Amino acid sequence: MSYGPHTAADRERMLGALALDSVDALFEDIPAELRAGGLDLPAPLDELSLARRMESLAARNRVGLTSFLGAGAYRHHIPPAVDAVLSRSEFYTAYTPYQPEISQGTLQTIYEYQSLIAELTGLDVVSASHYDGAAATAEAALMCVRATRRERVLVSRAVHRQFADTARTYLEGGRLMLEELPTIVDGTTDLGALGAALADAGAPVAGVVLGQPNAFGVIEPMERAAEMAHAAGALFVAVVEPVSLAVLAPPGEYGADVCVGEGQPLGIALQYGGPYLGLLAARSELVRQVPGRLVGRTTDLDGQRAYVMTLRAREQDIRRDKAASNICTNQALCALAATVYLATLGPHGLRDVAALGAARARELEAALADVGIERVHAGAYLNEFAVRIPDAGQVHAELLERNILAGLPLADWYPDDELLRDALLVCATEVTTSDDIAAFATALREVRGDIRQ
Repeated sequence: MSYGPHTAADRERMLGALALDSVDALFEDIPAELRAGGLDLPAPLDELSLARRMESLAARNRVGLTSFLGAGAYRHHIPPAVDAVLSRSEFYTAYTPYQPEISQGTLQTIYEYQSLIAELTGLDVVSASHYDGAAATAEAALMCVRATRRERVLVSRAVHRQFADTARTYLEGGRLMLEELPTIVDGTTDLGALGAALADAGAPVAGVVLGQPNAFGVIEPMERAAEMAHAAGALFVAVVEPVSLAVLAPPGEYGADVCVGEGQPLGIALQYGGPYLGLLAARSELVRQVPGRLVGRTTDLDGQRAYVMTLRAREQDIRRDKAASNICTNQALCALAATVYLATLGPHGLRDVAALGAARARELEAALADVGIERVHAGAYLNEFAVRIPDAGQVHAELLERNILAGLPLADWYPDDELLRDALLVCATEVTTSDDIAAFATALREVRGDIRQ
């Protein structure tokens, strides 16, 4: 497709048809103080100088860290087959497949992605797809509101903070209510508080949102929470870490109506906060509430297998602010990465990844206990947990100077929580080694000694 920008004459003709003197007149309805002003940009550089400038910026990045950071984004080994498939030009440069006759390859990859995620979650329908786990969580909350015609959503305090904050932004923009459920001492959601909130007849609940594992890495009583939500006429949303589903019960098994999560662990490398992949699966009864797109398989006039866009929220294009959703991407390349990753590992390989990460986490817990560092929560966990360390923020900074990224200081997420003010959320996966764990424990012992002195 050739690129033909408008000429000055083209612009003059368009302005003449609109009876306007300048392009600025198109924006007169916007208050002057809200309009974009000039950009304060540095002077242009020649190519050699620009290259040197970019190299100096890149040199500021910290590389070679021994990392124990998880908190929603996780390090995993990515088989070379993933990048080999992604780098093919027919996938790397493909756009949303509106025309099935020339998009069979892309449509098939999306169909395979949907099929794999449906099998992983135990649910019927998978949307392809969403920007990230936070956006998918917000969309799930809105699905609950639309399906139940209620305006109140309950979200556990132990749901990933960015996911909960994004959902709050979505709901409050529509004048809906998002209320937070407290946790108890073992790190799980307070089911007593959930029961009390569901019993409020004056404000019926549309949906209940819990994480599995939750933001503290703790395993939640999902089946009981789902039963309580359904008894009150609400829907139940599970926010999952997808690799964990190889060893934990799938959401469809414990009664989740909608399952969402961040797909980054499925073959997508960590790279400065993105691109990510929002997972969203649901029961078939909710198919008309699912945002995004659904790809299906059929046969053409010659009886050959064909893939088509089966369901797409057309209203997002034409209803604007009245649309059920304004999702405008299917994140196809990231979905393809997840598809190739899952197909390459298979169910047994994915189970090995989850089990090895859990084993490394137990090794990490034991090593930290040997230097006097104990867990914050007593609840069962998979491969991530919180530990209490006096002066956690300072310890974290000191360890970073020793090239050890000691997880996430939970005070960043919960600044007003006394219990978590001196807590670090640490994580291990299959790429964490015993040497990494030993180095962490040794450095922690030394740093704590320096701080006490």
